[in-house]
Amino acid sequence: MSDVTRAKHGRPVHHWRRDVVELAALFTAVAVADGVANLIGHGPDGPALLVTSAVILAVTAGFHTWWARRHGHAPPTSDTGAPPLAAGRVAGPSGDEEGTSTPVTVAETTVLWRMRTTVKDAPGSLAALCMALAQHQVDILSLQTHPLAEGTVDEFLLRAPAELATTEITRNVARAGGTETWIERADAHDLVDAPTRVLGLATRTALDASELPLALRQLLGRCTIRSLPAKSPGSGRAAEGAPVEGALEDTVMRLRAPEGGVITVERPYLPFTPTEFARARALVELDARLGPRIPRGQDLLTLPEGNAITVRRADVSDLEAAKAMHERCSPRTLSMRYHGPVGDADRYLNHLLSPSFGRTLAVQTASGRIVGLGHLLWDGDETEVALLVEDDWQRRGIGGELIGRLVAMAVEARCESVYAVTQASNTGMVSAMRSLGLPLDYQIEEGTLVITARLEAAPVTSRLPYDQVQAQVQPGTGTRAGRD
Repeated sequence: MSDVTRAKHGRPVHHWRRDVVELAALFTAVAVADGVANLIGHGPDGPALLVTSAVILAVTAGFHTWWARRHGHAPPTSDTGAPPLAAGRVAGPSGDEEGTSTPVTVAETTVLWRMRTTVKDAPGSLAALCMALAQHQVDILSLQTHPLAEGTVDEFLLRAPAELATTEITRNVARAGGTETWIERADAHDLVDAPTRVLGLATRTALDASELPLALRQLLGRCTIRSLPAKSPGSGRAAEGAPVEGALEDTVMRLRAPEGGVITVERPYLPFTPTEFARARALVELDARLGPRIPRGQDLLTLPEGNAITVRRADVSDLEAAKAMHERCSPRTLSMRYHGPVGDADRYLNHLLSPSFGRTLAVQTASGRIVGLGHLLWDGDETEVALLVEDDWQRRGIGGELIGRLVAMAVEARCESVYAVTQASNTGMVSAMRSLGLPLDYQIEEGTLVITARLEAAPVTSRLPYDQVQAQVQPGTGTRAGRD
């Protein structure tokens, strides 16, 4: 019956002196009890007094037990007036003599992970997996199951101690029966449950057709998405089609694009599940049913020289106006933009203006004539920016204005970087990219210059560009310092 007075190295420390004192007290109590019993027992009413004392002690013990059970669930109060430990914090031994504890915030010691593993479709398999994670203080925040013919794919959102390595997590998952385990860092966006995330992606797709590739990428994680038109630009050859219901082949899915082409989604490191295929196909079907659409908002700007222009979203309905601008551009301007024969330029316009391949901004004069186009193109898992400004409107800040807005769209779409392909002699494009104030990488090969801007330092805009909101910019404030 020794008492614990301190904690040293996580173990209780016992004092032998306390044990000796308690043992002496026990023997003293026995001797006193024996003397009292002999004194009372040999009296005239001794037995009656002993029985009465025993009954009183039994009643007192029973009452104390009943009272303790009735009031024992109330939280203990602190004599010092200190507040209780806050939610989300844990206390532990600090190693000092007083046994005090230092609160540790969970957010400072844990990280989020997305993990996917395959287990046998048998009772207890998931329980064994959860026990393996719990042994290492790994908290399961959410779980999705994807039944397959040969097993079940379980997708977890985990909160694990920061010092716990991913190799240790996957090793214990394998011991618990998990196979083909995949794990990567997660962020706050993954805390949203799957139905809510899918509904949000469907809403964005419904508002803007160019959101479809982005929605698929956010739905399926890291993957490469390519949109192939029904006929390849320049060659006129038809692209390989896809069944109406789509096709799923392990790590590749092919979906019928709304305009008749093919959307190919590839994820080499992780096979797609039938559930993921069904969700992706539903998003594509929604896009096809809604038809062509883009936000119709626009920004009215005034150039430093006093000319009024409008910047708005463009699509295939602007094809004829875009062709007319091509006819007014010089061969040198077209060659710098398309890096090939000038006669083939018009063939690419239908592809470039389609929302399925990216977003396009048009610069329009007060008379309604298009004098500039800026493209943000989804190139697999990369993003390209491209500009074309009519000769008579060059070097007025239009190119810088377009590139800044395109990059803002890329940041909002959570793109990691954007790149521009141009000629080394195109000083206007180089100046427009430099005006962004972002880290730039330059790569020159045989006269072709590739400029890549890293977007981790770019601020996120407070609203989606051209989201049905019309903004009026005061004179002198609607341009950037860069040239087109």
